[in-house]
Amino acid sequence: MRVCVLSSGSKGNCTYVETNNHKILIDIGTSCLYVEKALRSINVDPSDIDLILITHAHIDHVNGLKVFCKKYNPLVYISEKILKESNLRIDNISSEEEVNVNSDIKIKSIKLSHDVTDIRGFVIEENDSSIVYITDTGYISEKNFNLISNKNVYVFESNHDIEMLMNNPKYPHHTKIRILSDKGHLSNKDSAYYLTKLIGKDTKHIVLAHLSEQNNTEELALSTLKDALERRKINFNDIVVARQNEMTELYTV
Repeated sequence: MRVCVLSSGSKGNCTYVETNNHKILIDIGTSCLYVEKALRSINVDPSDIDLILITHAHIDHVNGLKVFCKKYNPLVYISEKILKESNLRIDNISSEEEVNVNSDIKIKSIKLSHDVTDIRGFVIEENDSSIVYITDTGYISEKNFNLISNKNVYVFESNHDIEMLMNNPKYPHHTKIRILSDKGHLSNKDSAYYLTKLIGKDTKHIVLAHLSEQNNTEELALSTLKDALERRKINFNDIVVARQNEMTELYTV
């Protein structure tokens, strides 16, 4: 299995996942053109994308979806609530509660908590390889911990530094409260707390995602997680930050 975050942030999100028999995108929040160029840069033909997983209806997660689907017609997994909220018309869709593809891979959707009618995270597994994708949530229910523990790769939200957010004069108070709420975003501290609970001996890579340009820095996100790991006496160093309109390494697990 291979994974590469093509873009991550408030202006657009898209992640590529490749299994033996499938080429998958999680969200297309950037332009179709950007996704095409990014895929070709890792020697992937956009027409080979056969499945797209949509987390929720916000524009930074679906902006390029309509154009990409019109050109390449992949199967799109999108719940009925997300499809209705997005106001998109897409022909080749699956709205089943579970993501059903060929038996060679398992895809589980996880209900998260955000200011939308429906939002999902995903766990993708193939043989002994596994990826967890979780962004845009105010919290993660403990009932999902077993499902998302000790996986190979975590693409995981670390949206804001609480102090930077609260001291930001450009954000009205009600917006700050929404971001901090159970239907907002994971702070650096939240992200670090969950990751120290979730990662295990099989974990190879952590990608911190969806950082706020206004209320976070890469250095703060990294240091918060590293400090939390050190306090828990967890020795783990393969941590990177995903950037807006800049691809991560193509990881193989």
